[in-house]
Amino acid sequence: MHYDPIKNVFASLIKKFPFLRIAFYKLLDLFFLRSWYVRRELINLRKVFGDKIIEIYDAGTGFGQFSYFMSKRLVPANILSVDVKENWIKDAEDFFSQIKAHNVKLKTEDLLQINHENKFDLILCVDVMEHIVEDEKAFQNFYRALKKNGYLVINSPSVFGGSDVHSDEDESFIGEHARVGYSKEELEKKLQPLGFKTYKSQYTYGFWGDKSWRLGIKYPMVLLNTTKIFFIILPVYYLITFPFTLVMMILDYSSKNKIGSGINFIAQK
Repeated sequence: MHYDPIKNVFASLIKKFPFLRIAFYKLLDLFFLRSWYVRRELINLRKVFGDKIIEIYDAGTGFGQFSYFMSKRLVPANILSVDVKENWIKDAEDFFSQIKAHNVKLKTEDLLQINHENKFDLILCVDVMEHIVEDEKAFQNFYRALKKNGYLVINSPSVFGGSDVHSDEDESFIGEHARVGYSKEELEKKLQPLGFKTYKSQYTYGFWGDKSWRLGIKYPMVLLNTTKIFFIILPVYYLITFPFTLVMMILDYSSKNKIGSGINFIAQK
């Protein structure tokens, strides 16, 4: 079971109409609990910088969801959004141009080959590092790219069941990953020798969050991978299930999870 084929279907639907793309961003922000956690930390970090203009690097921007959020909520800021997939960058570039978001620039970049020096105040990396085999090389590049006292925000599956790794192989998303995920200790082991210090670490998708992910994301994805006909009945599915999913997401978001299938980790240079 894979995310990318489903992502490509949605990408083909939203790329021509800016209002559809914005609506899609809103749905992602609502349905994906990871977005709740990431946006909360981004807003908190914006307060740390005060009124200064901050330079942001969106490492692995994908659809551009978080770049759009940051362009609205983290101002004043200049954002460089990159991804290795040229077609996604082109679509996002067209979108940000259409909505006249002049504080967002887009570029195709490989995180293992970037060569930025002391340029950014904040690097955001959401659900990317689990896909990169040479993750320590990317971490080195991030450290070099950050200004002194800059922040690196990493969101990733954790070792405690990330991407439903303990399920049968045919039902797991782990096939698209280079690793199961990270623990707090593993991230510290890789980042601290580079000069990073831990600013904050939080496990996400605990007991309730895991249940919300299964009901709201996993089961629909299983069905969509089985047959595209499910797109037709997807609204009815969510009309029935989403109230329960929402309550479980709120419970997780309000909790301090000792473990969880996701991790939100912030390091400071």
